[in-house]
Amino acid sequence: MYTMKKKIVTFGEIMMRLSPKSNKRFSQAEDFKINFGGAEANVAVLLANLGIHSTFVSKLPENPIGDMVERYLDSNRVDTSYIAYGGERLGVYYFENGNSVRSSKVVYDRKSSAMSTSKKGDFSFEEVFKDADWFHFSGITAALGENCVEALKEAIKVAKKNDVKISVDLNYRSKLWDYGTFKTVMRELIKDVDLCIGWIDLNSKSNEFTPVSFKDEVEEKDYFIKVFGEMNKELNVGLVATTIRETFSTSRNSLRGVIFDGDKLIASNKYEFDITDRVGAGDAFAAGLLCELANDKDIKEALEFAVASGVYKHTIEGDASIASYEEIKGITTGILAGGVAR
Repeated sequence: MYTMKKKIVTFGEIMMRLSPKSNKRFSQAEDFKINFGGAEANVAVLLANLGIHSTFVSKLPENPIGDMVERYLDSNRVDTSYIAYGGERLGVYYFENGNSVRSSKVVYDRKSSAMSTSKKGDFSFEEVFKDADWFHFSGITAALGENCVEALKEAIKVAKKNDVKISVDLNYRSKLWDYGTFKTVMRELIKDVDLCIGWIDLNSKSNEFTPVSFKDEVEEKDYFIKVFGEMNKELNVGLVATTIRETFSTSRNSLRGVIFDGDKLIASNKYEFDITDRVGAGDAFAAGLLCELANDKDIKEALEFAVASGVYKHTIEGDASIASYEEIKGITTGILAGGVAR
């Protein structure tokens, strides 16, 4: 574990997740299990568990539900000093966990949530970024509305003024974009960032994110070098990274990652694993990458740790990974491969 020497700030929405117990379907549910999560909140929780000084900035309703969320974050050693309060409600999403050939399902109930009503001027960015090393946000926050985009622009401006490095996970969610277009909005927000997870094909005619498939890894590598290289040259994006998932069933996947440093594409090892809970795996990848980059690790080493972090999250129930640094590192070194750690 690191010793809180680095400070990473994340900004976004945290929601209540309601899941039918015992892998039941929505139509079978008699009661629901509660978890809390959201892209940037999940990153913040894992960073804190890895020993980073992790600060989460958001807006919560000033009621007992908002208090529950703050207690959850506090229990994971996340700094909640800069959370704003207001609005009527916490966003909710319902999650039906899939199994084998049955896919998981998500239903959102986040309209008019406290965070979605936030705006420029609601947050103390000048104060929070004074001693920060990195700032991380996602495309999910941008999708909440134009008011949230303006708050993001304010955060980015202040972060840059304070020489804080900036990271973004594009995190495309088609169900959330009901204003503007993903490509137009995110193209502006990712200009000059130090790390972008995910990609925008600048030459594609589509204004949304279009998944791509490849006949082999050679074609895949050529595509990523081209698209990531264009982001690097045209938008001055520093590092561009992504995970590559192969799905054998809902319960078993493989994962690997690549990162482009402006010159070459670096690839990670590939892991195959069974799944307890897939939600938040991408956030665990982001947190792992940020943790290592913030502590000046080599890019290849940072990528390997990030992929192992994403893999490890699949074994943990809930939105956020609560793995230790040593547990994740054990995957990259082959020390931990099931069994009992004594």
